[in-house]
Amino acid sequence: MNQVQISPVDPRRLREALSEDQVAELDRTIEHGQRTLEGRVVWNVNSTAYGGGVAEMLHSLIAYARGGGVDARWNVIEGNPDFFAVTKRIHNMLHGSPGDGGPLGDAERAVYEGVAEANARDLAELVCDGDIVLLHDPQTAGLAQPLLDMGAHVVWRCHVGLDVPNELARSAWRFLLPYVAPAESYVFSRHAFAWEDLDSDRLVIIPPSIDAFSPKNQDIGPAEVEAILHAAGLEENGATGHPVFMHGDGSPGRVDRDARVVRSAPLRAGVPLVVQVSRWDRLKDPLGVIEGFADRVAPHSDAHLMLAGPDVLAVTDDPEGGQVFQECSDRWEELAPEVQERVHLALLPMDDAEENAATVNALQRRADVIVQKSIAEGFGLTVSEAMWKARPVVASRVGGIQDQIVDGVSGMLVDPLDLNAYGDAVAQLVRDPEAAARIGRDAMERVRERFLGARHLMQYVGLFESLIGARAR
Repeated sequence: MNQVQISPVDPRRLREALSEDQVAELDRTIEHGQRTLEGRVVWNVNSTAYGGGVAEMLHSLIAYARGGGVDARWNVIEGNPDFFAVTKRIHNMLHGSPGDGGPLGDAERAVYEGVAEANARDLAELVCDGDIVLLHDPQTAGLAQPLLDMGAHVVWRCHVGLDVPNELARSAWRFLLPYVAPAESYVFSRHAFAWEDLDSDRLVIIPPSIDAFSPKNQDIGPAEVEAILHAAGLEENGATGHPVFMHGDGSPGRVDRDARVVRSAPLRAGVPLVVQVSRWDRLKDPLGVIEGFADRVAPHSDAHLMLAGPDVLAVTDDPEGGQVFQECSDRWEELAPEVQERVHLALLPMDDAEENAATVNALQRRADVIVQKSIAEGFGLTVSEAMWKARPVVASRVGGIQDQIVDGVSGMLVDPLDLNAYGDAVAQLVRDPEAAARIGRDAMERVRERFLGARHLMQYVGLFESLIGARAR
């Protein structure tokens, strides 16, 4: 088991992005959290330190918790390929998709429990009676009972779900339920995702959040955007600025690494750009993004499309990523030459997570329209990230995306399977920059009100206080 080292960041920095009322509430939360959690460690346990919204969120929230005087720590479980194949199958099924189509039977349970037992032994050397452990997602559920036996308070945090569960989702629930049920609290991103068979008295709804000051979301000017994209090999431009950003701890950083890009011609400065940033995952429907762009956007504009995601060799807990990227590359090869030269597939280096985030930041700020065309979605923090940058977003009407976007006001929602509606909405925004700018402004204010990290920290402090108080009674 590996511990992720996180430097503390003063949470009072968040004040710059908040309203006066929010600032006062944040100050109360910091003081209350220090009192409530004194002498305790708050452990976060998940399956990867990099790649995806959960890891990004933990980097930020743990840094602010530590800066606020809370001993927050983060450990990443170890697993083998069989374990990650099983948990990826569970992940897909929780979204209502069959994934690789494999079973969840006795053999899979033996694989799952073997990894859980090994990681529980490692945690037993670290966790003390009265500590709080946040277990994130299906990979960690098997640790709940062992941690309770150690005297810890245990919260299972599920970041994925389905608006209307089908039998595949319920099969995954049945597999996981014996491991999840003992936890003292179950946290979901939205009410629709909460499982039917869990104790409703233990359910808590905490939507995810973004960090306005992280390398992925911090404000950077047009010169830095151009320089970063040029340094990463994503755009051909006459950059005059420097490809610089600020690390989460306030130290300066620079983008030095090239992305690997599948393309037939470079992206030129100034052309309209449509962007989707996501894992290489069929549930993000990258093939649908390409098809809708080719059929409905390219014929009616001079826009380019860039699909960007992590380098598939760097994300260890997603065995399907390489397959999905290859499917996209194969489809790109089949595009007509005049469309192909306007479609770019980018594998962003993951050697330095914050450099990767700075590259995503520049790419989103360069975009005229940002897309999140998911078939299913837990929450989709990429949407809030884009909205915070005052960009218009066209996204699927699924999962937590519906909580972020007010259709026609702070973005545009489309049926996840309607490629024409997606393409037409993108083309409309590309052709009407005034409407796009208006939607972008409204989007940024909605994120300020609902989806910044300060609110997230406040809710967790309240949950921890309730768990400690309940055991004390």
